[in-house]
Amino acid sequence: MPIALDALIVLDAIDRRGSFAAAAAELHRVPSAITYAVRRLEEDLGVPLFDRRGHRARLTAAGRALLDAGRILLRGADEIERRVRRIATGWEALLRIAIDTVIPAAAVWPLVALFDRECRGDGDAPTRVVLSTEVLGGTWEALADGRADLVIGANGDPPGGGGYRLRPLAELAYVFAVAPAHPLAICPEPIAAATIHAHRIVVAADSSRRLPPRSVGLGGGQDTLTVPDLPAKVAAQVAGLGCGFLPAHLAADHVRAGRLVVKAVDAAPPPRPTAIAWRAERPGKALQWWIEAIPRSGIGQQLAGGAPAPRSTPIAPGTTARRGSRRRAKGSG
Repeated sequence: MPIALDALIVLDAIDRRGSFAAAAAELHRVPSAITYAVRRLEEDLGVPLFDRRGHRARLTAAGRALLDAGRILLRGADEIERRVRRIATGWEALLRIAIDTVIPAAAVWPLVALFDRECRGDGDAPTRVVLSTEVLGGTWEALADGRADLVIGANGDPPGGGGYRLRPLAELAYVFAVAPAHPLAICPEPIAAATIHAHRIVVAADSSRRLPPRSVGLGGGQDTLTVPDLPAKVAAQVAGLGCGFLPAHLAADHVRAGRLVVKAVDAAPPPRPTAIAWRAERPGKALQWWIEAIPRSGIGQQLAGGAPAPRSTPIAPGTTARRGSRRRAKGSG
């Protein structure tokens, strides 16, 4: 027969207090009720749970195994109870946040720590936060498909169908960067698009599974090296494996250290807006906290910080890269 949680509560109290009488006092029951509960459980299981010799109630090996497993169940039941109470006050049990890899992970950790400090002090089970990463249109798809409640770093227009709310985060500047040993590092500036097209470009793959892929700075028919995300794209370009446009804030440290060289080009994408986004339904308290906290966190200022300018001619204004098509490589080049 199933073991009742109440029986596990009795076992736990006896073990902690050391006697049936002390457990009865803690649980506000008469001692005979505690004795009856233990005997009933022993009869149901067909094994002795306590060694009753001596003044202190001691669990048998079987009793200890039962209580060790039972305490896991008691903690789970307590967590469920606290979460139910918390949800009734408007706090979500789970908050899923998708972060575009254009956002450095280190920029998000202070927000998680602040959320812990401000939203875990009421004694109830806190909202559990689940973070995931996406690239380009993958953030929108995660929101559209219900895999995320909030996205940080959404770029471009939302997918069709509406029902989204946006709050601007930053204007992202892009620079064309190559490793010092790359042939384009010594190319006269501004570099023509045809010259760039003759070299392999590193592409961060759009993580969309269903929506049309998006791209930044790709040319049709150009040789590409596709990598999973923007940190990998930066690393590949530092390794001299290709060229391409990078968010200025991700390239900045490498440029200052001499691992990348920024080059002026004839046509570069202008700054691209990025935002936080969520579905239009009224947000719960945890989601509302993040919506309000992100603009105050300084993430936008971090993203707006750029790398040093090219050594000679400034980057010329250009046109935005078109959305990727199924015929072109997905992602950001």
